[in-house]
Amino acid sequence: MRQAARAAALLALLAGCAVQDAAGTGPASRADTNSLAAQGQTEEKIAAVRDALLAMDASVDREEAARAARIAVQQPLVWARAWRMTDPPLMHNFKVVHGLREKGVCQDFADAMHVALRDEGFRTLEIHRALGNIRTLGLEHATVILSARGQPMEQGIVLDPWRLGQGRLWFGRTTEDPRYEWETPESARAWRLQRRGG
Repeated sequence: MRQAARAAALLALLAGCAVQDAAGTGPASRADTNSLAAQGQTEEKIAAVRDALLAMDASVDREEAARAARIAVQQPLVWARAWRMTDPPLMHNFKVVHGLREKGVCQDFADAMHVALRDEGFRTLEIHRALGNIRTLGLEHATVILSARGQPMEQGIVLDPWRLGQGRLWFGRTTEDPRYEWETPESARAWRLQRRGG
């Protein structure tokens, strides 16, 4: 009974951080971030994230969008190496839960991304913390969303460096995310309190 409860708890912990590759077809390749081709892909991804941020609203500063994009794409790769994240995300989560790795779950990436972006002091971009699939069983996930200053996170871009594995960034419009329904931590807390009857 005790083992079954522990296994269920572990599955619930890991379920929200399930992963596939960028094409959505299978586990991420370990060699991706080590090749010259990956460097070219990194620069292409930085440009794509920058362009997505600029497309949110005419008020977004081009230089700020470029800085935010570079941080969002490059820094998670550094964190993943520092956290010795060499396995697909679920396996890495298992290692963190069992004390074999110190960091690397989705919350760690969300925390680090939030701090890195906040430290830039953006004037035209707003940082939102977001939780995904809170109202479903065991599929919770945490990330950061950037929007134009004064805009809600629903009009922003999800920056998720955990989903693809090893710090590789998944990004897309909040309302078009195929895997997660995002909400604010405050909304999630209120829902949980209401559900408990408090």
